[in-house]
Amino acid sequence: MFTRNSPGRRSRAFHLSSITGHISGARPQDIFSLHFPNPLLPTLTGKDNGKCYVAIKGIVYDVTGNKAYQPGGAYHVFAGKDASRALAKTSTKPEDVSPEWQDLPDKEKSTLNDWVTFFSKRYNVVGRVEGATNFEQ
Repeated sequence: MFTRNSPGRRSRAFHLSSITGHISGARPQDIFSLHFPNPLLPTLTGKDNGKCYVAIKGIVYDVTGNKAYQPGGAYHVFAGKDASRALAKTSTKPEDVSPEWQDLPDKEKSTLNDWVTFFSKRYNVVGRVEGATNFEQ
């Protein structure tokens, strides 16, 4: 269970397994939620003022309100993807955007954990990546 507390908002608890969508044939890096019945990679990038989601360690965050993740923004490369590896490496290179982080040095793992803390405090959790194997060990 994940609990989120934000100033001015009620505390909410999420049972991540209960809000996960199940779509056969999907790749692990494609992001899903019960709110959307189809693979979301093409639709969760902020294009045409749509929702914008980013995942870290398999947990999906709604970053729609942050222009940096919208098309043309500095972090748009992360939109609609699990960006764990790139965040750990503090990289915005498309080739670094990957869900795999377990093989990284401890310093980069620590940086990734800092990002998880930051996202958890700032953004709402909306789901998890279907089939993800990159959750915290």
